[in-house]
Amino acid sequence: MTEYRIASVPGDGIGVDVTVEARKVLDRAAALHGFGLRWTEFDWSCERYAETGKMMPDDGVERLSAFDGIFLGAVGFPGVPDHVSLWGLLIPVRRAFAQYVNLRPVRLLPGTTSALAGRSAEDLEMVIVRENSEGEYSAIGGRHNSGRPDEFVLQESVFTRVGVERIVRYAFELAKTRTGRVCSATKSNGLIHSMPFWDEIFAEVAAEYPDVHSEQCHVDALAARMVQQPDRLDVVVASNLFGDILSDLAAAVTGGLGMAPSGNINPPGEYPSMFEAVHGSAPDIAGQGIANPVAQVLAGAMMLEHLGEAGAARAVRAAVEEVLAEGAVATPDLGGKSTTAELGDAVAEAVA
Repeated sequence: MTEYRIASVPGDGIGVDVTVEARKVLDRAAALHGFGLRWTEFDWSCERYAETGKMMPDDGVERLSAFDGIFLGAVGFPGVPDHVSLWGLLIPVRRAFAQYVNLRPVRLLPGTTSALAGRSAEDLEMVIVRENSEGEYSAIGGRHNSGRPDEFVLQESVFTRVGVERIVRYAFELAKTRTGRVCSATKSNGLIHSMPFWDEIFAEVAAEYPDVHSEQCHVDALAARMVQQPDRLDVVVASNLFGDILSDLAAAVTGGLGMAPSGNINPPGEYPSMFEAVHGSAPDIAGQGIANPVAQVLAGAMMLEHLGEAGAARAVRAAVEEVLAEGAVATPDLGGKSTTAELGDAVAEAVA
């Protein structure tokens, strides 16, 4: 029997609560589909940072390299600045393992409603392909003349031909398996160097895919389209910053962040990929048993699919849809009174 080694990093707040339930569902799927998941849990978190001054140990990345996948809960807690928690754990892992694709599928699930009136599930399904290793999220820059009237900061963006081309090509290859439509997020009317460069490479790659319909759209107009005409979108490819913002907007109009999974993918498979829910750690409700575990469960389904267990991944997704459609078990954010564990149990029992 195949056994996959999975590093579990529950993180902070409700990350701990929902990871427990997701693992329960994934273990059930593994047992029914003839493979095993060998979990190793790491306490890397803001709590650890408060105690040691580091989100993870110096050899953290090296230790993670031995695993087939990484299952990450939400990270963040009051008292620890977000840039400290992200640059101390999430971003170093993404970059060390060349997880240059941040894949965020978003769709309106059964039993849930959209913030957009009159929109059905057929209108609200898309996937955001976000460049995950460079772009606007760069450490290049600095703060100068601190405390003086002429204080200033420099924050540099980095766009490489390799980085842009590979994310755009990934989007086109993905579109071939879906509806054959790709929209590129740009802002070349305002960003004079980076976005024209992005646009040029997008056009070069698009020419290699004549059967895929491609277009580019300024990111502000694209945000409006997600709200006004979401049915016109399928695969959206975007830079690190634009993809981050657009994917949260897309999740918000398709049922909320509590329903949205994501994957940090190393497409060649040279390094482990990492899977997480889009939502934050929500420390105000942590430990109360009311957090929605669906996003973390669906992130687990993405992980199973990436590992080659497509049947088990489909079974997990089908179980989520069945439970949500029935509506008998739902957490407060879904209009119900069930606990995190009750929803996790219901999904696990529905896996077939």
